[in-house]
Amino acid sequence: MPTGSAADHRSTAPPADPGAAPVMLELVDEDGTTIGTAEKVSAHLPPGRLHRAFSVFLLDDRGRLLLQRRALGKYHSPGVWSNTCCGHPHPGEPPFVAAARRTCEELGVEPALMREAGTVRYHHPDPDSGLVEQEYNHLFVGLVRDRLRPDPDEVAETAFADSAELERMRGSLPFSVWFPTVLDAVLPAVRELTGSRHW
Repeated sequence: MPTGSAADHRSTAPPADPGAAPVMLELVDEDGTTIGTAEKVSAHLPPGRLHRAFSVFLLDDRGRLLLQRRALGKYHSPGVWSNTCCGHPHPGEPPFVAAARRTCEELGVEPALMREAGTVRYHHPDPDSGLVEQEYNHLFVGLVRDRLRPDPDEVAETAFADSAELERMRGSLPFSVWFPTVLDAVLPAVRELTGSRHW
């Protein structure tokens, strides 16, 4: 369970850093076919532009889900709980490769096992930041066995939770706007991986 609490942290899109190269996302159509690219922040400004994303759900050998609380300095959804890792592939980068890369970058650990678990498309405005998630999201499930070494610029806190613990957390702590959608979509794969009906 988490060792701290998450407060309400409101955010707005950051000013552009003139010295930084723009982060580009892959725009897609409703079938997930690439149709172009867009700068990351602009793709999240209302009404949002549909782009490729990924969400990772890693579990330990006891079947507990690894959750992270996003760092307070993040421009989008800071200080809220969410799944193990999520993000966006670079244009042309396979989603599986991006998911493994970002898991290592954010949490300092490589999945012991990871496999595809389908896709989900959603449109979620975030009332706190004013940003919009229009995403074609590739889902991945897997196992984690090594010690975590989270990057504090990305991750404020981590927790392993079984289904009952997760339900309690969701009743008292803020979660990302996309978390309920990706969790519902990935649960069949989580149950298959763990062999548990408790999820």
